[in-house]
Amino acid sequence: MSLFAAAVCGLGGSVAMGAPLAGGIAIPSGDSLSSPAERDVAQWVERMQGAPCRKSYAGIFVVMSANGAMSSSRIWHACDGQQQMERVESLSGTPRTVFRRNDEVRTFLPQARVVRTDRRDAAGLFPRVPLVSGTSIAQFYTSHLMGQERVAGFVADVVWFKPSDTLRFGYRLWIEQDSGLVVKLQTLGADGRVLEQAAFSELDLNAPVRAEQLSRLMEATAGYKVVAPSVVKTTAKAEGWVLRQPVAGFVPVSCRRRAVSAADDAPSVLQCLYSDGLASVSLFLEPFDPLRHTAQPQISGIGATQLLAQRMPSDVWLTAVGEVPLPTLRLFAGQLERSP
Repeated sequence: MSLFAAAVCGLGGSVAMGAPLAGGIAIPSGDSLSSPAERDVAQWVERMQGAPCRKSYAGIFVVMSANGAMSSSRIWHACDGQQQMERVESLSGTPRTVFRRNDEVRTFLPQARVVRTDRRDAAGLFPRVPLVSGTSIAQFYTSHLMGQERVAGFVADVVWFKPSDTLRFGYRLWIEQDSGLVVKLQTLGADGRVLEQAAFSELDLNAPVRAEQLSRLMEATAGYKVVAPSVVKTTAKAEGWVLRQPVAGFVPVSCRRRAVSAADDAPSVLQCLYSDGLASVSLFLEPFDPLRHTAQPQISGIGATQLLAQRMPSDVWLTAVGEVPLPTLRLFAGQLERSP
């Protein structure tokens, strides 16, 4: 699932617009007083970003890739001004429940009786739109109102976000008319083909979900082994890396050095995240290991997510992952170099 599809509440993202609530979480002012036909791309984005904190909700969402892969999850979401909380329970594959409190993430694996803790910036699941400071979404996308349709029992405006270049995919969004919540999203290739889509199959916009309830459940780790690999906030520059030229529209969001396990001597991987406000790219850097890494670049993709991995100078292995066309990942890899 793409990070945009994965991304509308902006937990941990940089709040850029709107008036702050008590406690510091800002809710964008939404669509102001404009009608759907009058909104520009910035107004649509602002409306979507503020939606998850306007109402608590619960529902089931389904994600489908172009190759037919499908998964579903049940979600509960609440915001109390001090914190944004959600619980996501997978209904497909290995049983797991993910709790998020702002940028804090706990993943409960009931079969292994393990809880993994982590911190993530633009972490999230459909239907978030990340809040990223410094981006110029209106410069790289235009919005087109396509009409109205019903999704999960709610009337939604259908809006096409058309990219202005070939460095990013387009999006078709179904935005619930009253709340502004994204209830369905399609990621579109350059030829208009649907690469991936996510949608609510059930949705309750008046769910009796309270943040404090979810917070208590998140703390209920009795009977589980809590695993907390080290995560250190850093910058690409501090780690000795720089992009010779920025990739058009993408700005640095965060950079963290993550241990691969909870062992004291566990090796670490550097992850730097870039975003244009909708699409995002992660660059993972680690020492080259001939037992795990190949001499030739590796390329793969599923749905909207593409991956490029290759050996870099100084015996470093780069893995670039993002919901962008492959040439965009090549551009990132080509511009990345050791800082002087």
